[in-house]
Amino acid sequence: MKPQLLKVSNNLVNSFSARRDKVPYINNRWHYHAEVELIYFKKGNGTQFIGDNIKRFSSGDIVLVGAHLPHYWKFDDSYFNDEETNNADVVVVHFCENFWGNHFLSLPENKGMKLTLEKAQRGIQILDKSKKQIGDLMEEILLATGPRRIIILMEALLAIEASAQAKPLSSMGFRNNFEETENDRINAIYNYSLTHFKRKILMEEMASVANISPNSFCRYFKTRTRKTYTQFISEIRVGHACKLLIEDSMNVKQICYESGFHNFASFHKHFKIITGQSPLNYQKSYLSK
Repeated sequence: MKPQLLKVSNNLVNSFSARRDKVPYINNRWHYHAEVELIYFKKGNGTQFIGDNIKRFSSGDIVLVGAHLPHYWKFDDSYFNDEETNNADVVVVHFCENFWGNHFLSLPENKGMKLTLEKAQRGIQILDKSKKQIGDLMEEILLATGPRRIIILMEALLAIEASAQAKPLSSMGFRNNFEETENDRINAIYNYSLTHFKRKILMEEMASVANISPNSFCRYFKTRTRKTYTQFISEIRVGHACKLLIEDSMNVKQICYESGFHNFASFHKHFKIITGQSPLNYQKSYLSK
């Protein structure tokens, strides 16, 4: 499948880009770029796609995405509803791995930082309390000038390196496939799936969305994503269930059907396969934090 290549804006004043987004629709499509991306969701919730990994993202999350690794953050529908009060607040930093020179990362003192950027080729999510420290540093970058900007970025990368819970996201075997004829196909599949996951989706529907024959769709999807479409849609449904469990406004059986599962046994089975926990244990572990 072909993610969209994006050109990250830069200028002659700064060696790397840093910006704050207050809207949920900036680059909200499957894309990649030559720059490493460090993103801080100060406010925002939705579904995160990085390589072949699918999970929920939420306020406070920090993610480091390596160069050329396809990614996509789809904010929840409530962020696009004029009647809702949900507002996005996202800080994004883009930088080339060699913007500080071709030999800088090869210095002995920078071995750990170089390793962190190598790990970012799979995407890294920070899960411990250092999220707050890294988020604060990223907000400092927005206001900093001169060499201080570079120093703060290094401090943020060092904090990621030192994190006790820096989780890789995409699988070891994920590889991009940049066939030009598939430029928009993945966006169509993702957006249709995210819109209709609460009901049963027929393979004939998805074949029509992807503009290929029904007999070819399952094989096409598996060869491009290394997972079946059934696995893919289950991950989206479980991600939505996680959101509802965290909100704690429905009982578990209501959440089962609201997330697109048609019986509780199937919901429980897929939830445990994907998260490693039962729905109730997941909820208890989150609420206890």
